[in-house]
Amino acid sequence: MVSTFFSLGALCPSALFVILGSSMLNTQLRMRMTQVGFSTATIGITLACYFLGLVFGYFLCHHLIQRVGHIRSFAVFAATATIIIILHAFYISAFFWATLRLFNGIANFGLFMAVESWLNECTQSQNRGRVFSIYMTLTYVGIGIGQQFLNLGDESGQDLFLIAALFFSLSLIPVSATRSVHPELPQPARYTFKALFQKIPVGMLGCFAAGLVNSAFFSMAPFFGSKIGLSVFQLSWFMSTTVIGGFAVQWIIGIVSDRFDRTLILFIIACLVALLSFGIMINNAISYNWLLVEMAIFGGLIFAIYPVAVARANDVFEGKDAVAVSSALLLCYSIGAIFGPILASITMTLWKNAYGLYVYWSTVTGIFAVITIYLKQKERVMIILPAEQVNFMPMKNTSAVAMVLDPRTDAKKDRETH
Repeated sequence: MVSTFFSLGALCPSALFVILGSSMLNTQLRMRMTQVGFSTATIGITLACYFLGLVFGYFLCHHLIQRVGHIRSFAVFAATATIIIILHAFYISAFFWATLRLFNGIANFGLFMAVESWLNECTQSQNRGRVFSIYMTLTYVGIGIGQQFLNLGDESGQDLFLIAALFFSLSLIPVSATRSVHPELPQPARYTFKALFQKIPVGMLGCFAAGLVNSAFFSMAPFFGSKIGLSVFQLSWFMSTTVIGGFAVQWIIGIVSDRFDRTLILFIIACLVALLSFGIMINNAISYNWLLVEMAIFGGLIFAIYPVAVARANDVFEGKDAVAVSSALLLCYSIGAIFGPILASITMTLWKNAYGLYVYWSTVTGIFAVITIYLKQKERVMIILPAEQVNFMPMKNTSAVAMVLDPRTDAKKDRETH
């Protein structure tokens, strides 16, 4: 555990700096594009390029890490991300920023892949659950706190871009100073999407729906806040409350999902998101404080879709397949995340109101709920008794390597050997 502690002491600060910088940059870009006067559709398409970069990173980043090692790769990705952030401040153009978002997505995926594979190498099986929980907590807290740094500069100037770039530069220090070994990246077996869908349709659709919903939040919620007249301070708390509240509620949903059928839990979550979104859209004259309460609950629901869907898929597959399957599910999430901002912006444009964002969320989760209950009633999903389910783990999508840290993999391997 001592070696794990020192590894966490080097890698977690670097990951935290990356999350802080990325979190505040994402919101700053949305506020700036709204301020400049870009159309809703243009903002959605531009910001969706980041998630397209994550998909490219899924296929590209491991080649550089395997060739030059983790420290050098991390330095390359962090330096690239820093340059990209600074370039945002020099020239404002939707096409230029879309290109930058694409490469920023690739760089960020590489950063998380390097950190997570390193953590996995330094973590023993008996400590994997604690390390995984610490890392996931760090991710959510970093995203929430990152929003508060928006209050340190003028949203119309270059200050916030420089602060975000500073965080990425700071991430180089702990990793560059560590003496940890270079781990090997996992090489999971591949599954065809057709074979996966035949076994875990609810898990795959759940991850895809989570990508559609969550990416729309991170991309279009700042635009929504600006349109309804929130100040930068209010918007920062609007975002932070949703993220941090979401992580807190995940634990409650996790306990429930471990005791009942997860297909039914996904259906209930989707219905609650649809109803809550519809309610906020109709009753849009509520106070700011009450809106924060509703968004904390909303965050808890939408951020639970992905981990419950992954857990549902892991209920079906064996331990030796867990990493490969979860990596494919992450790809489903990323594909959904590409279309989320685009579809959300189109819905807001057609609705001719900022609250069209909640119409989008209500529609997506409503459709997912209908499909889920249809598959369950038609017996198109494998029934898993609660006693045979794997344990729920709170998750935030980062890279495919995070799945190796998931202690459910070790637990299943232990069951196979006994």
